[in-house]
Amino acid sequence: MAKILSYPLTVIYYLAFGFLLVIFHPVQWICLNVFGYQAHKKSVDLLNLGLTRCLLLLGNRVSFRNPNKIPVGRPTIIVANHQSMYDIPPVIWYMRKYHPKFISKKELGKGIPSVSYNLRHGGSVLINRRNSDQALREIRKIAAYANEHGRSVVIFPEGTRSSKGKMKKFKRSGLQTLIEEMPEAQVIPISINNSWKTVRYGAFPMGIGNHITFDVHPSIEVSSATTEALIDQIESTIISSIKAYE
Repeated sequence: MAKILSYPLTVIYYLAFGFLLVIFHPVQWICLNVFGYQAHKKSVDLLNLGLTRCLLLLGNRVSFRNPNKIPVGRPTIIVANHQSMYDIPPVIWYMRKYHPKFISKKELGKGIPSVSYNLRHGGSVLINRRNSDQALREIRKIAAYANEHGRSVVIFPEGTRSSKGKMKKFKRSGLQTLIEEMPEAQVIPISINNSWKTVRYGAFPMGIGNHITFDVHPSIEVSSATTEALIDQIESTIISSIKAYE
């Protein structure tokens, strides 16, 4: 019964989701080219608030739990597990004061209203996953940007989205490069649960009636441990709050 109901709700959801992407594309352009970075960032924040709220059309609610007092205005690495594309809007909205920027695959840099524009012009980088040298250059570039402006870099070290909530082993090279290039940074681990249920049937229909949770853990100083030990700590911290591991 739930799957049958999900068909019409998914149509409504995609119409609302697509409407926001189309509307905010020219809004972003105007904000960036007329008013500058801060205005563009606010438009991106509002877009992602809207995209997050669209999940309510499917009966999917989001809880973003961050009881920690984590400093802002300094270089930050946000590390999370990755279950679906619907992980991203809540991270952008709820972590907006950290100015999150993304390491994204190059394919997302064109053809998607609002999303592609923001990736190309908002401080994120696009990597070719088949070209490790190019990818590492871009990661160093975004690390330098975050160091200079006191902003955050979001990385999903699994490399691809996990299925059914079970986190994959970290692919360490990208995170290792960020850590080495951002020695004064703090790391914020985030555990994501139930986002995968939005795509349990694939792109259509979408899963309905789920509670998607984001648990923000206390920050860790990059300087507090060796690179390998730090990555181990981040990985175990994230896994500790993933339901598939309970």
